[in-house]
Parts: sequence; structure tokens; C-alpha cells
Amino acid sequence: MAEIETVTVPAQTVRAQCEAILRAWGMSDEHVKMTADVLLETDLRGIESHGMSMLPIYNDMRGKKINMTPDIHVVKETPVSALIDADNGIGHIASTIGMGMAIAEAKAMGLAVVCVRRSAHFGAAGCYSDMAARAGMIGIVTTSARGITMVPTHGTVPVFGTNPISVAAPAGKHQPFNLDMATTPVAVNKLKVYWLKGKEIPEGWAYNEQGGSERNAERAFKTKRMAPLGGTRESGGHKGYGLAMVVNILSQTLAGTTFQPLRVKREGTDTPDNIGHFFLVIDPKLFREEGEFESDLDEMMDFLRGQVPADAAQPVLVPGDPEYAEKETRLRNGIPVPRMLADQIRDVCRKSNAAYLLEG
Repeated sequence: MAEIETVTVPAQTVRAQCEAILRAWGMSDEHVKMTADVLLETDLRGIESHGMSMLPIYNDMRGKKINMTPDIHVVKETPVSALIDADNGIGHIASTIGMGMAIAEAKAMGLAVVCVRRSAHFGAAGCYSDMAARAGMIGIVTTSARGITMVPTHGTVPVFGTNPISVAAPAGKHQPFNLDMATTPVAVNKLKVYWLKGKEIPEGWAYNEQGGSERNAERAFKTKRMAPLGGTRESGGHKGYGLAMVVNILSQTLAGTTFQPLRVKREGTDTPDNIGHFFLVIDPKLFREEGEFESDLDEMMDFLRGQVPADAAQPVLVPGDPEYAEKETRLRNGIPVPRMLADQIRDVCRKSNAAYLLEG
């Protein structure tokens, strides 16, 4: 299947386009900046499933499921913890605030945990764990999901979302370690990216309604029947399923939000998603002398990257390497935007009375 045409857009134009739409939706300048920062960073890293491609989805959800003028406030706080109510606002805002609070408290106390409740989709988890790493801290981020897409091991009906986990840690001479992973083989919106590009998805990402493997990206995105990370029980899918439940316990149960299948059963699908987020920050100096942790992590990274690869064209990498390399390329050359997405953004601009900036 031939790939769909793309247009290449400078990073600052992508930011300006996101800001124009968000501002047209009535968001405050402070909230616009927080959200656009995360959207742009996500696209620069090549995580196209969670960047600007989410704007058409948010447009359909605003006013009904997402509050564009939320009263985000702290419900409970101690020197090492906080609970934030996002007032059904877009998740990028409360998450930026929450991780900022966790970093500040960890600097003072050595570690801190912040939970967010009544939130919406927050984009790429790795953007928030990266905030901690850039501040010299270890950051662990999890979130529940708005979609019900993962079929549990031995099950036939989806019960969890993609329930991502991200862990970032500061190095010395190197970029931070940054693991950002779903507990399904990929994020759901990755299926949309393949659909927009006219590509089939790999074997094992999704199921069809009969329980077999689905390769058509459009059908997979529309039916949303994802395998757990690992796939079948024999190939370790029960571990992905178990990790998804751990994420729900930390992000949803701890924060006091509702398990999505039960929320939908009780409230219906048109109510706010009430997503929960979890942010844990640890200062390495709680255990190590200044610089020791970073030096040891540098040494580990150098050792791993120095391993003999199975294919000389594909060296051994450390989590975060592909995204950092992609960011450098996209800052230099621009961000590729599939023509279908550019058309969708144009339609969002028309419906929102926002300027369309991606072309011309």
C-alpha cells in the first residue's frame, strides 16, 4: 500500500498552529503555553500518535468531555504529596502543574508523589518524566486511559486502556534515560498514524472481532481491540495485562477516579473521562553523593551502546535515544505532517474560527 503524501512544517509553525487552536477554544494564555509545549515536544520526538494529531479528537470532545476553562486546584497536600483536581481539563495542564509540584517537593524532601484526578488525556507520559530528569531527579509517571481498548489475557472484550508507564533518570554527559511505553504493543493512536499514512499495522498489535490478528489500520483504529504487551499468554501477554492493572491502581484507584468500564456502565460514554495520573519523583542525592548517580548511569549507557549489534546497521540503543535523535532532525528539517492530518487540522481551524497556519 502506497504511503500518503506529507507536508513538512517548521517546529515553530506547529507550535503556533496548536496555540491558535487552543486559544480559539477559550483556553487561558498560561494553559495554552503548557499544552502547546507538550504537543510540540511530542511531535518533535516523533511520537506522532500523541502530538498535534490529537487536536481533531480534542475538538470533538471539548465542551462535552473536556473543560477548556478548568479550575485546577490542590485538594490535599503534605510536604511529600499532593492530590490535584483537574476539573475535567485537558490533561497536559494539570500534569505539568503536578510534575512541577512533585519536583519542588522532592528537592526539599528527597521524594514526592502527586496524583491527579478528574483529568483528560495528557499526551505522552515521557514528556513529564523528562521534566524530572532535567531537574536532576528520577521521574516515574503512569496514567489511566480514556479508551477501553486492551483485551485481557484469556478474555474477549477490552477492559483497560493502553495504560502507559514512563521512567526517566538524569545522566551526566549524556541525555537522560527515558523509557515511555504503553502496556499494549503500541498506543491506540499509533493505529491512526498508520491509517493516515496508508500503512498496514504489524502482526500482533490488534485483534479482529473473531479474536484473530488484525492488520488493517483503519479497522483496527475503529474497533480498538488491542492485545496486551506480549500478545498471547504463551508469549507473555499476561505480564502486559498485569502491568496495566498496576498502572490503574497507581493512577486511578489511588487518585480516587473510577475504573473506566464501570464509569461507562454507570454514567454512559458522553460524560467526562475522569482520568487519573501518577507522578513520583526521587532525588538521587537521597542515596548517593552529588554526581555519583549520574556518573554511574553514564557508565552503564556507554557499556550498553558499546555492545556488538546483531546488525551493524542497527546499534544497541538506550531508551530515549531514538526520540532525542528524531528531535534533533525535526528541529533542523521540520516536522512531517500527513496530508490527511493537515486537512483535519484545517477543518478544526474552520470549526474553531482559528487561523490555519500549516501551509502558506
